[in-house]
Amino acid sequence: MIRALKSGALRALKAWKGILIVWFIYLLLVSLVALPVRGALKDGFGQSMITELLRDGINVEVFSDLGSILKNLISYFTSGLLLLLLLGIPMNAFLTGGLFNSLKGTAEKFSTPEFFRTSARNFWSFLVITLIINVLIIFLVFFIGGIPAAISMQFLTDHGKTPFLIIKVAEIILLSVIFTLILVADYARAWQVARERSACFKALGFGFNRTFRTFMSSFPMMLMLLLVQVLFAWLVLKILGSWKPSTGGGIFLLFLLSQLLFIIRILLKTWRYASVTSLKEKDDLLTYPQDNSKI
Repeated sequence: MIRALKSGALRALKAWKGILIVWFIYLLLVSLVALPVRGALKDGFGQSMITELLRDGINVEVFSDLGSILKNLISYFTSGLLLLLLLGIPMNAFLTGGLFNSLKGTAEKFSTPEFFRTSARNFWSFLVITLIINVLIIFLVFFIGGIPAAISMQFLTDHGKTPFLIIKVAEIILLSVIFTLILVADYARAWQVARERSACFKALGFGFNRTFRTFMSSFPMMLMLLLVQVLFAWLVLKILGSWKPSTGGGIFLLFLLSQLLFIIRILLKTWRYASVTSLKEKDDLLTYPQDNSKI
């Protein structure tokens, strides 16, 4: 596991150009929401008032006097979020295909045309894998979360208190299942990217098989990597939430910092992809020592 983590870190750092490509495309997507909303705010408050709002904290009562401008603001925001949702999922599947390809042990020097070529080649498989895993996660969230919720409601009605232990056990089980499914998805994508032909269902079969066959070594690694991502996300919220710029220069610095943190977030996710890929390739060498096509 430690060797896979080290190898994954090195592979992720070598794929820095791919990480920057992913960051730039996501920045363009977010701009589809941010720029119209910023324009609506500027029309409603003026440039100086936007700065004041950011400095002192946004007062909800101020928005109640905007009238039609508030309607435009809500319209821009909701339509932008819908557009991000519709474009974000397929775009993530597209970019992840190129990123996984650049993390293979046999990958040559990074090439932008090759990145987009493999992104296109793996798009449909990665999209199907993503959708199936997400549907499974959503179903299990309702199933595993729904049963304890029903028990808790009944227990609360009968005894006047919430069964704390049942809720905590359910949360632990749910998080473990979600982390396992994420590991399945990563193994499936690592398998698919090593193949020229699209075979998403075979990839998922491999993902489930490899996950449970190497569970004792791969799950602790996935748990650690995901906890690092969660802790980093919490740190980002603390840093950005406590910074209230009062000048245009401060707002620009806040923007630069937020983008740097976002790049680091992509790097951490790439580290996860690369570590799973490294673990897969190591296990392939042990299982198929004479079959290089399996790697």
